Amino acid sequence: MTAAPDEPALRNPGASRRSILGGLASACALAATRSGTAHAGPRSIVYSGPFIPLWPGAAPGATAEAPIRAIEQRSSDANFDDRWVTGIATPTLEVRRPAYQDGSAVVIVPGGGYGFLSVDNEGEEQARWLSERGVTCFILYYRLPQEGWKNQAVVPLQDIQRAIRVIRARAGEFGVDPARVAVLGFSAGGHLAGSIATRFDERVYTPVDTADNQSARPALVGMIYPVVTLARPFAHAGSRDALLGPASSSAARKAGSIENRVARDTPPVFLAAASDDGLVPIANSVAMYGAMLANERPVEFHGFDKGGHGFGSRLPKEIPAHAWPDLFYAYGRRQGVYTA
Repeated sequence: MTAAPDEPALRNPGASRRSILGGLASACALAATRSGTAHAGPRSIVYSGPFIPLWPGAAPGATAEAPIRAIEQRSSDANFDDRWVTGIATPTLEVRRPAYQDGSAVVIVPGGGYGFLSVDNEGEEQARWLSERGVTCFILYYRLPQEGWKNQAVVPLQDIQRAIRVIRARAGEFGVDPARVAVLGFSAGGHLAGSIATRFDERVYTPVDTADNQSARPALVGMIYPVVTLARPFAHAGSRDALLGPASSSAARKAGSIENRVARDTPPVFLAAASDDGLVPIANSVAMYGAMLANERPVEFHGFDKGGHGFGSRLPKEIPAHAWPDLFYAYGRRQGVYTA
């Protein structure tokens, strides 16, 4: 069964992603402060689907007033898309099935400081690239914690656990090997990717059907310029406050820091970040790398000199960080996830 998301409302652009995410640290109020530029990938249909709803009914923690779907088209170029999505009342997977399938699957997790989803720069473009290599892609439209959900700190984790279980339960339908389901997350989506890598077996919702008998452990996790720690001095305060609330305790921040949760069953992790990232310091990736090494888990880390934050797959070829998709794919092949 497929379902399309709510009809979007389009808004006009105005400031950069960096200024928006920085503003989250002080306000966590995104709607009035968005704008920007965009530069990559052919313009696509706004909803090209199919979309698979994650939950058979209302999502866990739903309240009487559901958030209203809205899309901000931040590109002023008619040839390119750069959409930011809010108002995720019905979390879904957008399925991108290639003509040739190698049997692998990737759940792509857009970033946005847990306040919006950057679905083109950190979703559609990577799905297009991976699909060309035979990978079946699922772009995750996960719920945003501050949009009125109960128990907001686990709302995104509920959705990504459920997403992996649904894919595995319907693997035959999608043409994928349930043992070869990976996750690729960006920025705050990288934090969510790290969360599923380290909390895949944590019970954060009551099972709703037989799909919840499936494991939520990914075969591989990619974390691109990720938020990792929620503790000072390297936390991205906007993502932390959107997830935990602005008055979160030190214990909650410690519990939400991915580097503290790495264990001997954490799946292989690929990390890529830039030293000149002024929004989410590369120290986040360094912390994750160190935790993986300390627990003797497979890990590959690429720390680039230039790239900043939020570069997606859009860097020019003269910037070495532009090569991270090839490096991620090569690592996945060595881990037995990709075979094409």
